[in-house]
Amino acid sequence: MLRRRQIAFFTLMILGASSLFCSNAHADQPRHETGFQKLEIPASDQGRALSGAIWYPTENVTHTTATLIADNAAFVGEKAIIDAAPDAQPHPLIVLSHGFGGNWRNQAWLATSLAQAGYIVAAINHPGTTSRDLEPLKGARLWQRPADISHLVTALEQDARWAPHIDTSDISAIGHSLGGWTVLELAGARMDADKMAQDCQRHPELAACDVVRDFAIGKTATDRTNLEQNLRDPRIKRVISLDLGLARGFSEDSLGHITIPTLVIAAGSPNPKLPAKLESRYLFDHLPAKYRTLIVLENAAHFSFLQSCKPNAINLLEAEKPGDGIICKDGVKSDRPQIHQEVTQQVLAFLARH
Repeated sequence: MLRRRQIAFFTLMILGASSLFCSNAHADQPRHETGFQKLEIPASDQGRALSGAIWYPTENVTHTTATLIADNAAFVGEKAIIDAAPDAQPHPLIVLSHGFGGNWRNQAWLATSLAQAGYIVAAINHPGTTSRDLEPLKGARLWQRPADISHLVTALEQDARWAPHIDTSDISAIGHSLGGWTVLELAGARMDADKMAQDCQRHPELAACDVVRDFAIGKTATDRTNLEQNLRDPRIKRVISLDLGLARGFSEDSLGHITIPTLVIAAGSPNPKLPAKLESRYLFDHLPAKYRTLIVLENAAHFSFLQSCKPNAINLLEAEKPGDGIICKDGVKSDRPQIHQEVTQQVLAFLARH
């Protein structure tokens, strides 16, 4: 009990200090208007065809009215100005990776806030592991997820519309759930297929192990070789994991050799399928102390990092697919918009520090 209180106190101290730093670091910065465009990236030798979106600071000289983005019957959208011209300044780039079964809309709330703070933010759908496209043959090739993000960065660097507006020396990656796994691969984490299989025998209850079984991940020798390859992208200068899964498949040695700042944000609400101590905590414990930061949001649940839900969302989601109502459930006495605000503060503080 004493150790739990010490951990809780330590977490609160980190939260308080980071929030104070964030408010000091950003209080005097102007709030940018947010532009928005859809992205279509063709397949090339660099990677597969990708669809997504990009948010960016705009001066909005035409004073066009903002439109709700990623808004539907179940989820709350965010306002942005479609096809507004980017402002003239180069900005840091942040790339987003969604979780298993998710899509580019899931962190629109975070992308909008980051664009308002002066970042360009791009997100794509990962073929085979995105909503409406959960296909085991494609989805089992998990190594293609980090490659998708690298392909996205390359495409933006080479695009005449975006290259002048991006500070290519300042690129970060943020991922939720399996997206957290994805961005850690970009940081230099490497899978150990045998370790992954053994751990899923010890912890078959983990959501990550459901995906490993259902999609037959790492079943062939070729797949294991591909899964264990080095997918480090040196253009990524820092990474942020939002309640990641499949962390226990990473080799301890590869985690110990990561040399970029890494923020690990965990959902503290009890979840036997994605327990923080077996996923985010495992990751944090094996990262070099010099580069790691851990934040545990005690009232957040795994899906708290998705869009806010509208009042009838649970009924709508359950009608479409029984069990999906959990997407709208947060921790006890928690408020998702407040969690989003807290996450945004932590992310901005981390980016400012590094």
